Amino acid sequence: MKMLKNIKTSYGAMALLAIALFLSSCQKDFLDRLAQGDYNQDNYPYPEGAGPYDQFINSAYASLRSYDVTVFPFIAATSFRSDDADKGSTPADSPDGIQMDNFTLTPTNGLANDLWLGHYRLVNSCNFILDRVAKDPNPNTPEALKIDAQAQARFLRGYAYFMLVRSFGRVPIIDTVISTNVSQANIPQSTPAQVYAFIEQDLQFAANNLSPASAYDRKFIGRINSGAAHALLAKVYLTQGKWAQAMNEANIVMTSGEYNLSVPYATIFNEEGENSKESIFEVQATSPPAVPTDFGSQYTQVQSVRGENDWNFGWGFNVPSENLANAYEPGDPRRRRTIFYSVPDSVTIFGERPQAGLPNPRYNNKVYTNPAKRALINSRSGWWMNVRLLRYADVVLMYAEAANELGGTENTTRALQALNSVRARARGTNANILPNVTTTDQELLRQAIRKERRIELAMEHDRFFDLVRWGTVATVMQGVGKSFVPGKHELLPIPQAQIDLSNGRLTQNPGYN
Repeated sequence: MKMLKNIKTSYGAMALLAIALFLSSCQKDFLDRLAQGDYNQDNYPYPEGAGPYDQFINSAYASLRSYDVTVFPFIAATSFRSDDADKGSTPADSPDGIQMDNFTLTPTNGLANDLWLGHYRLVNSCNFILDRVAKDPNPNTPEALKIDAQAQARFLRGYAYFMLVRSFGRVPIIDTVISTNVSQANIPQSTPAQVYAFIEQDLQFAANNLSPASAYDRKFIGRINSGAAHALLAKVYLTQGKWAQAMNEANIVMTSGEYNLSVPYATIFNEEGENSKESIFEVQATSPPAVPTDFGSQYTQVQSVRGENDWNFGWGFNVPSENLANAYEPGDPRRRRTIFYSVPDSVTIFGERPQAGLPNPRYNNKVYTNPAKRALINSRSGWWMNVRLLRYADVVLMYAEAANELGGTENTTRALQALNSVRARARGTNANILPNVTTTDQELLRQAIRKERRIELAMEHDRFFDLVRWGTVATVMQGVGKSFVPGKHELLPIPQAQIDLSNGRLTQNPGYN
């Protein structure tokens, strides 16, 4: 997908640009490319009277791979700002990334603006699908197909708004297509509570109307399903401290029979670990050897080892911090699968020895690519790697956290069982490491669950948001030497370009004026 850097546009013009890019991708790009699940418009097996929904749904899926939705702005906002990671690359590379890493953010930060634009473009793509279904002129289109299209669109819109509200706080809610009148897009911000209510409605509709993963042909791999909707809804509830609802949604996923912890931790992040029993919401990417950057994601390249010649895999951003490296229990094998040490005497998970003199001592090993795959595609950049946005272990730990917060003997037992199931998978056959947690003290168990979330999901873009919802972000980030200001840096600034061109209808977050 194209890099959409430093776009300067009004909030209204942004929505119009989203329409133009969306329609252009449908006409010139997406109709000629493999869609999610290896279909395009020409070979898609449309059911009788289905209507042209799927090309637009596929275009919305394609937006998930874009630079400003799950690549550099996303990585910077979710990972640079946490204690798990440092910016990486070279010291002066990416002034906007430096601002994210050091909490010297200004309203003109280009990465924040890109993140805003990318997610509103995804919102508008979803609104376009919903509008298309509502105005379908074909009276013979089966109602089930309409509902399924609406459910997929509302899941993706719910995801987009979940990212927006956690990143920016007060954001405008747009639930109609913006196509002709710029003033239509100049909508005031809603409160976070209003945005969360809107997200819940979208995800509840998706959860109630999508089929489970097993109901879809394998050729539709990566398609949003009911499990993904329940899992994301659990995280939305968890973020708001709605423990009973979060526990219930997580339990639906855990008892569905669709997912389990059978995939070894070391395998999850390999190419062969994609779309496994661990996968709940995974952005699909592929790289044809003819043009490796087609149909793929730049997510891996941005974070891969930055070296020379055969060791020049990418940009070298988003490197694991020393603080993260020191947080693992002795012998925990998850550290090696998460952190690539670039010292010359180390060996990669595929038996390679790193080049001497790499600019960073550590790199994100969860995006390290298989050398056989690199040779097959004749590329080192990893555009073929999927992006894991929601894993089953995350759901299990959400269940554990919600159960512990609800309290009581029965819930404490459930929390321990869930927590220890994740540790057991990580432990594997080595009984000498990662012993079961046995405490029934609520505070001690709370701390154990929080630590397990950090280790299990390290470098997977949850850590900063977890710290914010736990109310510990200022203490933690100041403890690692960051200039974090409470009441300000929990959120990104509203992009100044959007404020200016909305004629002041959008207002700035506290502390950024």
